[in-house]
Amino acid sequence: MLRLPIDSISSAYCDGATRRSFLHLGLSGLGALSLGALMQAREVSAATTGAKDTSLILIWLDGGPSQHDTYDPKPDAPSDYRGIWRHIPTNVPGINIGELFPRQARIADKYSLIRSMHHDSGDHFTGGHWMLTGRGEVSGAFTAGKYPFIGSIAAKMTGPRKPGMPAHVAVPYASSIGLRPGYFGGNYLGTEHNPFETEGDPNAANYRVANLSQVGNLSVERLGDRRSLNAGLDRIRREADRTGLLEAMSRFDQQAFDLVTSPAAREAFQIDSETEETRESYGRSTWGQSVLLARRLVEAGSTIVTCHFGGWDTHWNHQSSMEQYLPKVDKAVSSLLIDLEQRGLLGKVMVVVCGEFGRTPKMNDGGNGGPPLSQGTPGRDHWGNALSVLIAGGGLKGGQVIGSTNRLGEVPAERPLRPGDLHHTLYHVLGVDPHVSFLNHAGRPVPAIDHGEVIRELL
Repeated sequence: MLRLPIDSISSAYCDGATRRSFLHLGLSGLGALSLGALMQAREVSAATTGAKDTSLILIWLDGGPSQHDTYDPKPDAPSDYRGIWRHIPTNVPGINIGELFPRQARIADKYSLIRSMHHDSGDHFTGGHWMLTGRGEVSGAFTAGKYPFIGSIAAKMTGPRKPGMPAHVAVPYASSIGLRPGYFGGNYLGTEHNPFETEGDPNAANYRVANLSQVGNLSVERLGDRRSLNAGLDRIRREADRTGLLEAMSRFDQQAFDLVTSPAAREAFQIDSETEETRESYGRSTWGQSVLLARRLVEAGSTIVTCHFGGWDTHWNHQSSMEQYLPKVDKAVSSLLIDLEQRGLLGKVMVVVCGEFGRTPKMNDGGNGGPPLSQGTPGRDHWGNALSVLIAGGGLKGGQVIGSTNRLGEVPAERPLRPGDLHHTLYHVLGVDPHVSFLNHAGRPVPAIDHGEVIRELL
């Protein structure tokens, strides 16, 4: 077992709670299959869905972004509904988005927008659990996850796309509504299916991934400078192969060993090898560089990479928050799609942008709502009855809007979709059998997805 203490993060949400965590990685859980059984399940999945060499980058807007101010503007609604910003046309006739997304407006043919997603819960935790696991059953009173992250299941079933890479990575960490790894975790699959968290700030000078700092009793730091580190790791691998040490290690420890000693992984994490022009195009911020690192990871062979963008719980001071956040999202998402296309990867890499829910169609007054909402200028509250999702790449069609909301953006008006529909689509692209089941903590088989179907308009 590999046990790693990680500096905890604290994140306060509108419920006033602060959460802390400790990452404990090991081989456990009734969902853990033997290696032979897992390989057999992967073969069945490939036979069912077709062998794929695809991957997913999920940009998670933790806290819940406003659909009105991003991908579902309502220019004809009353002013307190349509909000502060105008809508702008995109390069696809008939598709308009919020004016703080000018870069995405120029490439709307590369993505599609789902405007009718809903799960009908305004609870952060319920909404996050719905969007990340496909089921509700948690709340602010009972926050512990009950099911695995859909990406954990996908990574378990596919493994990495290239040897030596972690299949499931979180940049810079996995966090849902302040819980870490929260609903991005493996749950009853076993904690070895939690994401590898890169830690740190990929925008920082001399950024290095330090989560896996030792193999056995050999500290990476003790191997000296960069040249001796590389030579030392290569020597360790040769010695391990000769002595049969790798065969004696647990499956998870072997994955950790492979990651630390893999030249491909070391190179993928070296974001400073990118040109300054490329780094600037994504935005010299933690968010922008996280997305650039995600591109490097899927290009090198990771299957699932998530990027955490926090701070979207804008009950108050909505304008200042959006004017800070939305341009960063616009730059990162547009640059990612253009970069993937130029590298010939857009057909193999699916990109999804969403949060746990939307925001109220009508803005509040920000100052007269009573505690805990008397905090500042107007904002928008929780709204799970309608949210927008951007989806691109992976061989899916772009340049379209799927579903719609009513005139005020309150509820789906056409083609209502639920999280399971999105998850079926993700699994279709990744080549994962949506009917595969795993044993939960009670020893009962639970299907990966229990509702919905592939969104046919995207195929």
